[in-house]
Amino acid sequence: MKVVAVIGASPDRRKFGNKAVRAFRRRGFEVLPVNRRPGGAATEGERLIEGLPVHATVREAPGPIDLATLYVPPEIGETLVDEIAAKGIPTLWVNPGAESRRLVERARALGIATTLHCSIVAIGESPADYGDGPDPTPSGRAGGDGAPPAGG
Repeated sequence: MKVVAVIGASPDRRKFGNKAVRAFRRRGFEVLPVNRRPGGAATEGERLIEGLPVHATVREAPGPIDLATLYVPPEIGETLVDEIAAKGIPTLWVNPGAESRRLVERARALGIATTLHCSIVAIGESPADYGDGPDPTPSGRAGGDGAPPAGG
């Protein structure tokens, strides 16, 4: 199973950082929500987003991570690239609104395979399917093997 860190994961189901958590889970990924800010439901002192423990940094996230996807403003993402590299995450997907030339150049200079696109769409989902209500039921859409697209 592929492991993805959703950096900028949100407890707000209307935000893309939350939609991504749900979409990646639906596609069979192990999802590690990452968010430095307080928020999400608390269970015995542990913060949760969509029932998953929230990590303040990718360094705190357990085990190896195959892919990081950014849902933070560029000025924040730029400060996280070195941490992503230090964790050994080989692939970074930068979502619309999170991109900057500086971020992409730094990530690539550190040897991180970096792609600019909407990660929800890249895994075969539609952000429109993830609102405040119940999540969509599995529909057998193409790309449902839980693997990132080739070259990503």
